[in-house]
Amino acid sequence: MFVLSIIKDTVAVHPQHFGLPPEQAITNELNKKYANKVLHDVGLCICVFDISEAGEGKVRYGDGFLWYKVSFRLVVFRPFASEVIVAKVKSSDEDGIRLSVGFFDDIYIPVMWLPEPCAFDPNERAHFWLPGSEAKTAHELLDSATDDRMYIDANEIVRVRVEADEFYDDEPGPPKATDGVQQLHLENRRAPYTITCSIAEQGLGPVAWWKQAEVETMDES
Repeated sequence: MFVLSIIKDTVAVHPQHFGLPPEQAITNELNKKYANKVLHDVGLCICVFDISEAGEGKVRYGDGFLWYKVSFRLVVFRPFASEVIVAKVKSSDEDGIRLSVGFFDDIYIPVMWLPEPCAFDPNERAHFWLPGSEAKTAHELLDSATDDRMYIDANEIVRVRVEADEFYDDEPGPPKATDGVQQLHLENRRAPYTITCSIAEQGLGPVAWWKQAEVETMDES
């Protein structure tokens, strides 16, 4: 789930921090710059792990800052494909389920990666699984008895398998001018980093499902 990435950068230390040990001052500035930011094709930055190399600080004319060229290792959140992680259900709609791991909320389970047969209940705002059912359509599944349904409710803890991740760069370009008037294009911007997961195999899905199954198996034996 977490990896170490080697990054090279130039960082400025404000004069008010000159009293700190250089490593601490540099680490503080790097965390300000990177923590909770998404680096394209790298992942969500968490914090600096350590500093591998740091040049001598140089003062640039006019600002009084000490500038350091550094190489450092950064703790990054980026689960690898096929990794199993645990998350919490944040919300559900007809397209699938959105999950959260607390510090990151752009994890999704599309309908195609839900266990079959499965349907979305608009009254409960939740998807449910109907194991053993021969129903094929959502309409048939919604005609089933409520007590037979295994719902995936909000705030439920689920075990999921990572299928893929995607990075987007939707930063708007400069505004365009039409007849001398600047036109601002307001569009829905995508999250810079999203993770797609599945629960379409045994052992995945709400943790409570499999704990209940273990209890029932022990009772039978």
